[in-house]
Formats: sequence, C-alpha cells, structure tokens
Amino acid sequence: MVDAYELFAELPKAELHLHIEGSFEPELMFEIARRNQVSIPYASVEELRKAYDFGNLQDFLDIYYQGMSVLLRERDFYDLTWAYLTRVNEDNVRHVEIFFDPQGHTERGVSFETAIIGIHRALEDGKAKLGISYKLIMSYLRHLSEESALETLEQAKPFLDWIDGVGLDSSEMGHPPSKFKTVFAESKKLGLKLVAHAGEEGPPAYVYEALDDIQVDRIDHGNRALEDDGLVKRIVEGGYTLTVCPLSNLKLCGVTDMKDHPLPKMLELGLRATVNSDDPAYFGGYVNQNFKAVHDAQPLSAADAVTLAKNSFSGSFLSAQEKASWLGLIDEQAAEMGATA
Repeated sequence: MVDAYELFAELPKAELHLHIEGSFEPELMFEIARRNQVSIPYASVEELRKAYDFGNLQDFLDIYYQGMSVLLRERDFYDLTWAYLTRVNEDNVRHVEIFFDPQGHTERGVSFETAIIGIHRALEDGKAKLGISYKLIMSYLRHLSEESALETLEQAKPFLDWIDGVGLDSSEMGHPPSKFKTVFAESKKLGLKLVAHAGEEGPPAYVYEALDDIQVDRIDHGNRALEDDGLVKRIVEGGYTLTVCPLSNLKLCGVTDMKDHPLPKMLELGLRATVNSDDPAYFGGYVNQNFKAVHDAQPLSAADAVTLAKNSFSGSFLSAQEKASWLGLIDEQAAEMGATA
C-alpha cells in the first residue's frame, strides 16, 4: 500500500496561501542586507533562526516586518520570489497563488512599482524555466486603516494586468473583515478575486463577515469555523475553499499539538481544505512538510492525499479547463501509484 506522504509528495499540487515576504530564508536575508548595507539586529544566520520562536501572531509579525526592511530594490524582490519558486519546485508544486504586502514596502519608502516589477519578473521566469504557473494576490494590511488600503488600490491600478486578486492579512484580532468592506467592493468592481484571512485567531464571526460583508471567493485559514456547525454547513454548501497552514497554526499556537490539528476533521466534514505553508521560512516547512507534520501526528490515508492535491487545484483561480487538466493528471498518477481518492 502506498504511503500517504510519499504519494502527496509525488503528486502535482498548487499552493494557495503563501506570503512571499514570509519565504525569506535567513541566508538570503543576510545576503541582501549586506548587498544593501542595511543593519539587522542579528550577528549570524544561526542567531536569526533562534529568533524564530514566537509566542503568538504579533510576536511573529514583529520579526516579519523587521526582515522585510532589507528589501529595497527590484532585484531584491526578484531574488526573494525566485528563491521561493526554486524551493517549491522540489515539492512538485506546479501552480502558486502568492500574496505580497505592498503597504509593508510603501510605508518605508519603497515604491509599489519596485516591489511588483521584481516579483512579477521572477514569476514569469518561474513559468518559463520551471513550468510553475501563478496568480498574484495583493494583500491589504488589516492593522492599517481602510483609507490606506484604498490608497494602495489606487497605486495598483497601473499594474492590474499583473494582479489577480486581493487579500486581507496581518493582525486579525480587533480588525474584522467588515472594516474593509468598501475597498473590497471597489476591488471586486475591478474584476479582482477576493480572499481574506479569517478564523485564524479571530472568532467564527469573522468568517461570517468575510462571507457576508466582503464576499470572499476563498477563506484563508478558517480553522475556527469548525466551532460553528451552521458555518461549516454554509462553507460546504457554498463550495468555499479553506487554505489551511498546519505548521503556521502550530508555531503561532493556534494548536498546541499537531494531534489536535483540524485538517483531518475538515476533510471528514466535507470541507474543501488545502495544505499550504503560509510563511515557510519562519514556520519551518514548505508544502510537503506541512502535510507530513499532520500525517505524522494523525495518519492520513492515500485517499486523503489525493483529495488534498485535487483540492489545491479545485480551489485555485485557474480556468475550468486548466483545473480539469490537473485533476485528470492527479487521478492518472495516483492510479499508477496504486491510490485513488
């Protein structure tokens, strides 16, 4: 019988929840800091890695924004994105839908144009050289005002051909989705897909707001939706995808033990859950490692592995034809390896 982890690792998959700034490995951070002559408060890569010990989401965000400070030039954003693509290529990730945080750069004097040109150029090279297709999602920072988000949307307008959707991230508590109702409505008018972090730290009410007030197409995280049976039913019946990030949940104490992670329960309930890495440099694992962390604690079946791989494409913003092609390929490869969903 095929091992579920070996199967998942071999199958093509998409990653739908990845913050490109959160893929900043310490070695590259030090390299770019030296190149740009930016001082960071760590003497070595090892010391920086030790700092990646968070008690909660805010502790993580403090270091996350500090690391972001070394990104100043188009080349820096290219190198960051290219490093991520080459790494996930090893995990057989064939499609990515990545977030970037323009306000985290424009607030410190780096232009929107500088960030997006570097990221886009790397994504295009990843498509041409690695065969990894992509969608780019611009995230609004929820700890900032909606006015700031609206300004960011204006800055994005010259680049809308490169942007496929908008998201909502950063500190969840105290910043409900309804705070951004106007900017999401404006984004939707421009033809952009809508996603939002909801139910990571925030209550089920935030997930309801994501669905009702900003009318998301997809829910990022969504773990706490399981606390409300009516909400689970609505998500299942609505066909919404949850972009789940197990190692992130563990590192940020959303769960204290992987044996308690809700991913298996989500599959049991019929939710379209997917496995993603969120901020892999900080949380200690890319897509395959996130699957393995759950599987080691709560053994998943080969059928679960196939379902999760298929969910990653079904929940993507690819065309119906592209999705069907990937789903067919997964079925073929799973059959060859002796597994079916």
